[in-house]
Amino acid sequence: MKVLLAVDGSAYTKRMLAYLAAHSELLGAGCEYTVLTAVPKIPPHAARNLPSVDLQAYYRDEAEAVLAPVKAFVAQQGWKVAFQHDSGNPAELIATTANEGKFDLLVLGSHGHTALGNLVMGSVTTRVLAHCTTPMLLIR
Repeated sequence: MKVLLAVDGSAYTKRMLAYLAAHSELLGAGCEYTVLTAVPKIPPHAARNLPSVDLQAYYRDEAEAVLAPVKAFVAQQGWKVAFQHDSGNPAELIATTANEGKFDLLVLGSHGHTALGNLVMGSVTTRVLAHCTTPMLLIR
C-alpha cells in the first residue's frame, strides 16, 4: 500500500505519527510511505527581490525544519520512508501529490498551525478534502 503522510510540524503532525506508530496493525508492515511537507510561497513582490539561489535555499531550510523531527521519529520506528517537499499552496500540493502519485491512502492531522481559526477542521484539511480523490485518514 502506498501511503502519503502530509506533515507541517504542528502538534497534529506529532499526534498523527504517534497514532500510526501505536496502531501499526492498521496499515501493515509492507507499506510504502512518502512524507510530504508544503512550504507556502513567499509573495511574488518579495520573491522577485531575492536571488533564485537564496529563495530555493529558504524553501529547502523551511522544509528541513519540519522534516528533521519526522526523520528522527521515522528512524526510531524503523519505517521505510521517502521524503519530499515543495513550495506553494499546501492544500493544492497535498491534493495534487495524493491524486497524481496514485497513493492508496493520505494521512494527515485534522489541523495545522492555524487551528485556532477553525473549530471543527483546519482550512488546509478542508480544502484537501474538497479536491482529493484519494481515501484519507484524518487524525485529530
